[in-house]
This record gives sequence, C-alpha cells and structure tokens, in this order.
Amino acid sequence: KINRKKMVPVNLIECSKRFHYCNIMFILLMISFFNTYGNQKINDKCPLIPSPKKSERVLSVFEITNNTAIKFDQKFTDQAYYLQKQLLKYNQVTLSLNPTAFKTQIVLKQNSAAKNKEVYSIKMNSKEILIEAADNHGMFNGITSVIQMARLCESRNGKISMECWDIEDEPKYEWRGIMLDESRHFFGITKVKQLIDWMAFFKFNRFHWHLTDQPGWRVEIKQYPLLATIGGIGNHTDPFSAAKFYTQEGIKEVVQYAKERFIEIIPEIDMPGHAGAANKAYPEFSGGGSDKFPEFTFNPGNVNVYNYLTHILKEIDCLFPSQIIHIGGDEIHYGNEKWKSNQGVMELMRANKFSNLKEVESYFFRRISDSLLCMNNRVAAWDEVADYDISNKKTIVFYWRDDKPEQLQKALNKGFPIVLCPRHPMYFDYVQDTLQVHGPNWRIFSYNSWEKVYQFSLNDIKVTYPENAEILGIQANVWTERIATEQRLDYMIFPRIAALSETAWSNDENKDISNFKIRLKSQFKLFEEDGIYYLDPFTPAKTGEPVR
Repeated sequence: KINRKKMVPVNLIECSKRFHYCNIMFILLMISFFNTYGNQKINDKCPLIPSPKKSERVLSVFEITNNTAIKFDQKFTDQAYYLQKQLLKYNQVTLSLNPTAFKTQIVLKQNSAAKNKEVYSIKMNSKEILIEAADNHGMFNGITSVIQMARLCESRNGKISMECWDIEDEPKYEWRGIMLDESRHFFGITKVKQLIDWMAFFKFNRFHWHLTDQPGWRVEIKQYPLLATIGGIGNHTDPFSAAKFYTQEGIKEVVQYAKERFIEIIPEIDMPGHAGAANKAYPEFSGGGSDKFPEFTFNPGNVNVYNYLTHILKEIDCLFPSQIIHIGGDEIHYGNEKWKSNQGVMELMRANKFSNLKEVESYFFRRISDSLLCMNNRVAAWDEVADYDISNKKTIVFYWRDDKPEQLQKALNKGFPIVLCPRHPMYFDYVQDTLQVHGPNWRIFSYNSWEKVYQFSLNDIKVTYPENAEILGIQANVWTERIATEQRLDYMIFPRIAALSETAWSNDENKDISNFKIRLKSQFKLFEEDGIYYLDPFTPAKTGEPVR
C-alpha cells in the first residue's frame, strides 16, 4: 500500500535537468575512456614496425617516469643497461636498475621454455611491463619493442603514457639485412653507426659491408698498407679525392657497436673482379681488365695471388667475428678479357685441361674458398658462384639477378643456403617512384617503391622451391654510384627500410598494407628527431630529392 500523504511532489523540470546532466556526464566519461584506451576498431593493431606475430590490446596505460625501475635477471644485465641508455637518450627519463623502492617497473625475465633465440613476449598492465625471453637476443628484441613504443608516445612533464599490449613475437627469417657499398662513396663511422641504430630499431640483424671495389679500398690491412693509403684514394665521383678508409681500430669500434645491438657484420672483399682499387696499390697481382674496366681482375694464373689474398682474408677474419666473409664473384666477364692472353692463365688452363675461362673462375673460387674454410669461415658470394664446383653447405648464395631466375633455381637444386636480394625490389639505389629524376632511369630500370618492398614474396620469383630449400632470409642492397652525400643516402633508405623490416620479420598473415601506412606515418617524427632526410611518399613535395 502507498501512503499518499507522505509522497514528495515531483518537480518535472528538475528531474529533466538531472537526466540531461547524467547523459552529458556519461558522454564525457566515454570520451575520456576512448581518449585513454583508444578506439578498438582503430587501435586493434599494435603500432610497432615490424608487426608482431601476436598482439592483443590491454585496456590500461603504463606510465614511464623517473620513478620507474628496471628489474632484471643477471643474464640480461647488458640489455637492461641498453634500455636505460635508450630511454634517457630519446625520452629524457632516468630509470634506475634494480632499486628497492619503485612505483612502476619494467621486468626482464628469463623464460627457458622458448626455443628460438629471438623469441620474446611482453605483458603489460598499469604497474608493470614484463618482458620474457630465453636468450639475450630475444630479450633485446623485446626491449627494442618497448623502446619503439615509448618513442612513439609524447613525453609530458617527465612522463611517458604508453598503451598496454600483450605480445608474443618471433621473426619470419633468420637473415634480415642491409648492404651498404662504401667503395664507391665513403660515409664514415658516425653515419654507419646511425644506420646500425635504425637497423636495430627495426630488428635487422645482418649488416653486409661492401668495403672494396673498383673506386676504392676502404679497410686497413697491416701486411699490405698501400691497399688503404693508395687503394683508398678516389671514389666514383672523384678519382683523385684524398684516401678514405677505416683503420682496424675503427673497424673494431663499429663491430662492437653492432654487437651490442645483435647485428652481425658481414665484410665483403670483392674478387676476382672489381679489383681495380687493390690493383692500383699492388699492380703485380693484377689480371688486367678491358677498355671500359681497366685492371678489373686479380690474376688467377699467378700463384702468389692466392697467398696475397689469403693473407688479406686472415686479417679480415681477425677483425670480424661473424665467421662469414663475402668474396663477391660477380660480373667477372666485364673485365677478364686479358686472361685470354695472360701466360699464367694459359699455363693454368693447360695444366688442368680447362676448356674455357669459366673453369678458371671456378678454380679460383675453389682455392679461395678452401682458404676461408681453413679459417673456419663460411663463404658468401653473389649468385654467379652457383655455377662453380664449391661446397654447397659452407657457401651462402646471394641471389640478385632477378632477370635470371634460372640462376636461383640452380642454387636451390644444388642445396646452397640462399639470401634473396633481387634488384627488384631490393636495390635501394633504384628510384622510389616516377617523380625522381636522379638515379637509374625508372623507364628503363623500373622503380622500387616502399609498397613493392612491403609486398615482396618468395612466390614473386618464378622458380620451384624444393622441400628442403634453405632460404635464410632477405636483404636490401644500397649501391652508391649515385649516392654521394649523407642526405641522399637517407633519402634512398628511408622509409623503405621500415617496409623491408616488416617483410623480413612478419608472417604474411600479419601484414596489412593499409594499416602499415598508418604506422609508417607515425615513424616520420622519429626520422626527423634523428636528423634523417627521408622521402615522405604521401606528400613527396615535403622533401625535395637530393641531386647526389
């Protein structure tokens, strides 16, 4: 029953006001919620490049401040220190290592169950970021992801507010590389270190360093000092410029810098062709050349050449701990014309009953390969070496001639481990779009846009892959005939390096070019903060093309 005498009169106007007030407050709360946690339809893709194997948005925010601690298992001391340095460098926050009192924490923990040394996982909530890995390399990949997420966030009042994600990740390919040619134009330690920083940021792990070629020899060899001081004179643009090369101490510095970032450096000492700079320093080992490419080769008919090159390779082996040395082997026919009349070569052919110069090339490679194998090094070479009778398990073939898929098929059938770097789309000296006017003419050579790099697949190459095919991975090659300045070097590498990183790391089902565009645009501010002169493919007029 209702006691009508005690009922309070209803003020309809007041009730209406309160109703609208509640609606407004609800709307404001929802706006605040979505500003904090993000719209799931838009932000259901992790912002990282390359995209992780698995990622799930957690509706929480982790704040990195000066009161955040890095807690770590002793195994990961070096990675904890690296994380600390990077957050100070890029975000200006000073985290302590293993303090007793802390507000929030980043925990680096060993998980022995993970089998792949590069596997890592991340679990985040408002109080903790937990990174787990079995190996130091996996932990480095994990902290690299945290560093990237932190750099993508705005730092306000000494605080970085990060969206939370749960991530499980591992790479698609073992080999994820960039090759830089410094024979044609020399860039030096500071620029190389900056490139290595960005390679680590995007989870690359191989730096192929092209140190010798026709224009210049760029590494000090103690036993043959003229290689650097005489062979280092000149470049592709100016054959009389002062000698530029890396001292052995400089090489060690770069190797150590890369090692901290889990990047192996693969040196290339090109032979028996592309030897002009070396032959300028020590002409007694020259095998001659052609009118267009003078003094192009080493002399395979001179027994002293093999001792000479072996001594060089021994010093290179001491400088680079990767236990892989790339010895070129490409385009020998450009300048082996003098071999036909070389007395030593003729005697070599008669003694071994060789019928053509291809067999001479194969002989040369067997001898140099044997020298490297005795040093416990694997041999790396361009795809021409698939024609030679050399160890398939100890030789890595770099497939570059995309107009010759039969060469890749030959390497596959012989069981060589293979790194894919086909000219299309993996030559980063090729122009990026039809608007570029410098570099190889796109009407003749086509162009290598970031989209083509991103969409590259094994199936683009018309070959049959055996079941046991050993595709180690992919890399881009940056030849520098038309890249003489740091500004143009940046312009040709960025942003294609980001597209390549996702192609090399992420499984096809995790790739989404529309979403990648969104994530790529967010990287531009990081390029600018680091002084990178990049191409903005969405607004090309933003940065003009450097001439050289």
